[in-house]
Amino acid sequence: MTQTLSPAPARPAAARKPTGAWSSAAWLRRAPLMPALVFTILVTQIPFLLTVFYSFQSWNLVRPGSRHFVGLRNYVDVFADSQFRGAMLNTVVLTVVCVLVAMLLGLGLALLLDRQFLGRGVVRTLLITPFLILPAAGALLWKTTMFHPTFGLLGFVFGTDVDWLSQYPLASVMAQIIWQWTPFMMLLILAGLQAQSKEVLEAAAVDGAGRWRTFVSITLPQLSRYLQLAVLLGAIYVVNSFDAIFLMTQGGPGTASTNLPYYIYQRAFEGFDVGQSSAMGVIVVVLTLIVATFALRLMFRTFGVSEVR
Repeated sequence: MTQTLSPAPARPAAARKPTGAWSSAAWLRRAPLMPALVFTILVTQIPFLLTVFYSFQSWNLVRPGSRHFVGLRNYVDVFADSQFRGAMLNTVVLTVVCVLVAMLLGLGLALLLDRQFLGRGVVRTLLITPFLILPAAGALLWKTTMFHPTFGLLGFVFGTDVDWLSQYPLASVMAQIIWQWTPFMMLLILAGLQAQSKEVLEAAAVDGAGRWRTFVSITLPQLSRYLQLAVLLGAIYVVNSFDAIFLMTQGGPGTASTNLPYYIYQRAFEGFDVGQSSAMGVIVVVLTLIVATFALRLMFRTFGVSEVR
């Protein structure tokens, strides 16, 4: 005897929400976010569109009536500018060295803090302090108390009267930026260390694995995503460094410590060349977006998160 399955009862019409009502409810939930979205667009996107527009103009503020459309000539002139290429090289060197050294120092400090000892809270607070100091204040602090050729602490320790900011300008700026960003790296890596499973570490110790073997085989793979996040965020912030260069070296001697943000500032506010400085800004934004997109794709792949289309 065969039984026929009766079709499932239809859902009552009252239980089905009309599409219009669902859309209204969704818009009502999103309405509180609209002011923030409008503010973000006004503050970020409109100035960027104006920068793109000015990048196609030849406009120098010291020559009234000089503004006219030149197309891509500003971009051609920028890439042909040897000082721009030198500033780009300084930016790459400064970013790579500062991020890697700060990450290694942060990893070492995080490993030291990931254990119980007397006064750990005080030590952690003292190590975080450089990150809480304003960048301008930190730059002036290093310029006057560390690198001063006569009264600086480095001269007192090494017994020399070296003018660090003149003889080693880029290295001096790197030292200040590394000092300021190491606590940030330390906090991220310390969060990763405290998130790892204690049972796994205890099992490794029972199996006879030493500290170095445990660090290489268990701790370091666990920290890979935190290290990638630290490198990404650190690179995004360090590539825009301006305070340290402006207050410590003014990009000198010559252009020895000039990076892209400071060179754009010079062309815009000292040379009053709106067209070329806008083209430089657009180029820097595009290059930063390319690097950030590549890094984010790598992070998404590491975290196992599907990319948002």
